[in-house]
Amino acid sequence: MRQAVALGAAARGTTAPNPNVGCVVLSENGEVIGRGATRAGGRPHAEAVALAEAGSRARGATLLTTLEPCNHPSKRGPTCTDLILDAGITRVVAAIEDPDPRTAGEGLRRLGAAGVEVDLGLLAAEARDSMAGWLTRLTLGRPRITLKLALSIDGKIALPSGESKWITGEDARAHVHLERAQCDMILVGRGTFLADQPRLDVRLPGLEERSPRRALLSRGEPVDGWEMLRSPEDVFRLADVNDLLVEGGSATATAFLAADLVDRILLYRAPILIGEGRQSVGYIGLDAIGDAHGRWEPREGRRLGMDRLEVYERVRKIVTPADAGVHLPTPTHSQSAGDVFPLSRE
Repeated sequence: MRQAVALGAAARGTTAPNPNVGCVVLSENGEVIGRGATRAGGRPHAEAVALAEAGSRARGATLLTTLEPCNHPSKRGPTCTDLILDAGITRVVAAIEDPDPRTAGEGLRRLGAAGVEVDLGLLAAEARDSMAGWLTRLTLGRPRITLKLALSIDGKIALPSGESKWITGEDARAHVHLERAQCDMILVGRGTFLADQPRLDVRLPGLEERSPRRALLSRGEPVDGWEMLRSPEDVFRLADVNDLLVEGGSATATAFLAADLVDRILLYRAPILIGEGRQSVGYIGLDAIGDAHGRWEPREGRRLGMDRLEVYERVRKIVTPADAGVHLPTPTHSQSAGDVFPLSRE
């Protein structure tokens, strides 16, 4: 299952609107005979890729997958439950149940009813972490949003003049490019766009094709090659984005934090002092220190060359679309899956 999680994690940023699932098939004697991850664009699913590699050897084998096999029809291909039954798999181990209301346990129940041994919950936390973008979009109706900040020891992101290249060193900047490769879209504000004309691409050898789409937070005129968001709340209309990376300046960071739309912060801290300079964020709606506590949980800290990376995650109660008063329509036989549940996988 750790192999499956790693396979799925490596596909993050390429599979939207579908989840980045990983799958491994084991022969009866424990040999790995098939590996797969959801392919770019969301099809074929990881189970289909792994079963195709295993071929006829899949009969009597065990299939491990980070997400319950899908059991709802799609114009884009057969269900993974059908593929597993046709292949003669005798045991399925899934890390987590599919929260998509069209499957939601039905895949595992159908497999069990057909005589397949079913286990659920192995490395569930790791699987959820690897698919956090898709799970956030499915439950909250928007992408998982990561805010990247590069700042000095004293919390500045630039000199008073606006100069900010480069606060951090090469190792930290390389890590940012790796994060970009794992996102579907990068967003900056109009100020950053005008000052830096950023390319926002991935410049790591072998990952250049993983450069995500570019978005601009601005109420101004559209810019060729950029998708426009008029406000942070426009992220709720991004039905085909699982992971969004916000790299904008102070105004953009402040807007997303004030709207409480940031799920994760990547803080790259350089061992330099700037003194008077531009703050990383402005007023985000807090009027008492007590209100600031308990909102962020440190998840990781490590050295990147001379710099230090600190990763924080927002502590929040997950509210589903139904909890928020958003009711998904009940599917009918005449409706396509994509029409009925636009936030689900296809």
